[in-house]
Amino acid sequence: MKASKIAYKPVGMAMGAVSGVLAGAMFKQVWKRLGHEEDAPDATDEHRTWREVGSAAVLQGAIFAGVKAAVDRGGATATRRLTGTWPG
Repeated sequence: MKASKIAYKPVGMAMGAVSGVLAGAMFKQVWKRLGHEEDAPDATDEHRTWREVGSAAVLQGAIFAGVKAAVDRGGATATRRLTGTWPG
């Protein structure tokens, strides 16, 4: 394993945690605007429909994946600018 990959590991892990927090906050805001409710449904909430639960899960997954990709790509680009090598 290259030294740049090893050095990037802790940075990547920290950025992953930050992206999870950002994605969670973003999902809550989007769900409030779309669903007019404070909290998204849980899969085991018996008072919610399959459509509500499925829609919330798909939306949450899409937001998490998009935010994670943007943060990972931004981190890799910043690393290349600072070190001259791509961390991946």
